Amino acid sequence: MTTLRIPLSAPDISEQDIAAVTAVLRTPQLSLGPQLAAFETEFAAYIGTQHAVAVNSGTSGLQLCLRAIGVQPGDEVLVPSYTFIAAANVIRHERALPVFVDVDAKTLNMQPELAAAAVTKKTRAMMIVHTFGRPAALDRLMAIAADRRLRVIEDACEAIGADFKGRRVGSFGDAGIFAFYPNKQITTGEGGMIVTNDLAIARRVRSLRNQGRTDSGDWLDHAEPGFNYRLSEMNCALGRSQLRRIEEILEQRAQVAAWYDDYLRDEPQVIVPELRIPDGRVSWFVYVVRLADQFGRAERDAVVQRMRAHGIACGRYFPPIHQQPAYRGWALRHPLPVTESVGERCVALPFFNGLSQSQVHEVCACLLEALTMTAPGG
Repeated sequence: MTTLRIPLSAPDISEQDIAAVTAVLRTPQLSLGPQLAAFETEFAAYIGTQHAVAVNSGTSGLQLCLRAIGVQPGDEVLVPSYTFIAAANVIRHERALPVFVDVDAKTLNMQPELAAAAVTKKTRAMMIVHTFGRPAALDRLMAIAADRRLRVIEDACEAIGADFKGRRVGSFGDAGIFAFYPNKQITTGEGGMIVTNDLAIARRVRSLRNQGRTDSGDWLDHAEPGFNYRLSEMNCALGRSQLRRIEEILEQRAQVAAWYDDYLRDEPQVIVPELRIPDGRVSWFVYVVRLADQFGRAERDAVVQRMRAHGIACGRYFPPIHQQPAYRGWALRHPLPVTESVGERCVALPFFNGLSQSQVHEVCACLLEALTMTAPGG
């Protein structure tokens, strides 16, 4: 088995982060304590919303928000297929129906015109995903939602710190959700955060995450069947410590993206993501390149294997959800040609705060060599 010298991702844990977690372990309160309250307050302030509710994962946050906005069994929810499968799974867990919408070939986010065309009388909500940390076309999508009276959930799990026209993503919809898995910009180990300006949504998800408990304060009073989706004090302490460094972290990740851009932007065999966008700021979650048109899925997979053989990890981001075994045979409202095309040719390269310029150069050199060896006629 090949040892991976350059991993796909790695968390950035400082001594201050470690100290923050160990300090909690010296206290008697390890859940539902002051770290949770402080993390929620500080996160809401950072995003610019009135409320924030911490949960044990971004996936849990998505599910609770679907329930809190009133999505019912049989309702339709618009969502891209070119995203992480959790976005569609939570819709199905609520016994609603994911309706897949194709993405824009440049931004890899939901196409507003196609979202509008997918709306029916059964459509209840739209899940806007900010893919790879790039803000979606929020002005057009929110206008469609307002015109069609749709509720909006922002899946900002990959996009903490991204801006759209001067506002942080996550603050536009009825609710926004962020995730803190170890490959994210900041981490709590496992964890997520719901943000909203709607007090009723905040109260509902706060109750649901804690077994449906009431506001009475009595541990055994339950208003409705809920879940154990709580986030521990240790997780929250780590999140608070990481959040203090968020701008430094985002700048480091932007620098790594710039190094990749320097090496790859003039290479005809790959299409690189835009380094800067006209309407805001990208929060770099991963660095995903798209192979040129002459490459297909087999060539892409061969490139990934060649790089792994050299000790460099890569990811096949994203296999379209509707082509996954769990969704095989799922009826599509409209064709998804862009989703299927980019899904066959995208490669996530190693990307994390501590990646050095020399490592980026090595990754790029290995990628180009693999492409040359794999290209038709190569």
